[in-house]
Amino acid sequence: MMDDYNLPFWIYLAVVTVFVGGAMKKVLASHLSAGPTLVAWLGATVLVERLWAFCLPAMLLLVLLALMAFVYSRSRTGPPPSLPAQGKAVFITGCDTGFGNAAAKHLDSLGFDVFATVLNLTGDGARELQRRCSSRLTLLQVDITQPQQVQQALLDTKAKLGLQGLWGLVNNAGVCANLGDAELTLMSNFRSCMEVNFFGTVSVTKTFLPLVRQARGRIVTISSPAGDQPFPCLAAYGASKAALNLFTNTLRHELDPWGVQVSTILPSSYKTAPSSNHTYWEQQHKQLLQSLPPALLEDYGEDYVTETKTLFQSFAEHANPDFSPVVDSIVQALLSPQPQARYYAGPGLSLTYFIHSYFPFSISDRYLKRMFLKKTLMPRALRKQSGLEVDLGLDNRNNNEEKLQQL
Repeated sequence: MMDDYNLPFWIYLAVVTVFVGGAMKKVLASHLSAGPTLVAWLGATVLVERLWAFCLPAMLLLVLLALMAFVYSRSRTGPPPSLPAQGKAVFITGCDTGFGNAAAKHLDSLGFDVFATVLNLTGDGARELQRRCSSRLTLLQVDITQPQQVQQALLDTKAKLGLQGLWGLVNNAGVCANLGDAELTLMSNFRSCMEVNFFGTVSVTKTFLPLVRQARGRIVTISSPAGDQPFPCLAAYGASKAALNLFTNTLRHELDPWGVQVSTILPSSYKTAPSSNHTYWEQQHKQLLQSLPPALLEDYGEDYVTETKTLFQSFAEHANPDFSPVVDSIVQALLSPQPQARYYAGPGLSLTYFIHSYFPFSISDRYLKRMFLKKTLMPRALRKQSGLEVDLGLDNRNNNEEKLQQL
């Protein structure tokens, strides 16, 4: 019976299964009426099946798709159309290090009038910007969680712009105050992430939006895939980015009549400060152990918390140090005549989003765990329940007895 079906049939079956399964997953997760969506997907499936059976053999369809992709890529070999940067002003938050620092330098080199905010005007990042950038760059000391500083930055920017509007607002400032499971994450970390990543960004956006509307310009926000997908041990950070993503998507609809284009950039893993600092993780780990209630620490185990810290350190050490994909995405969002709503900056994101969108939750969750933090320890209470803690204790006692006998 199996011989009646050749390889192209199984390829076809796999493709249809993935897309129909993805549709069913979205319907079940939406908790909305599944009728219209299900009928539409079943109709599309039947149509594809009829076309397959009567018009396009499997291999021919694959060849046709490959040919179309080749022709499309050849038609886009030239550089994408771009608006001029000269005479355009852009305001960037969080330029002490990382994406903001790299973007400020690059946008200045393209001819933008850059307003770069830093937390420390005498810090290394600020001095580097002053040394490497032109006189067009303006440094501003701004903590985006402080409304008075945001308002002062607006006044300083207006004073330099004159009657000119603000072409670009790049919301880059953010923090990742996270070091473990949601239950182990301190409430102060949840609040810190929300204050900077969400409320701070909303404050800056609302404050500078009149200037952006005046120029019919662009709003570019650096977010994270953790705001779309349940990365383990990133509950506080991911929740703040999820709120930010919804805010940005809402702005995209609301500002379209004003001629303002809104884009979100989703970077993969990059080596940004302070996550690349070994001392930072040690301090976070120490603070967490001192702050957790004794009963909760007993349930999870200090070794469990330490392993999580070690995995975060290892992940940060192997992150990509080259920020150019993110910086290039910022430039495209600012200068493309038709910017995209979303830019995926970095390798592996397309596969991650494909699996998250179309595969069952059991598979997508397992993929995230393997890709991000490959934990080997269970919480201590679960080990005790399964007998692992007892077995380990017996093994340790037996080993100690053998050593004593040898002595």
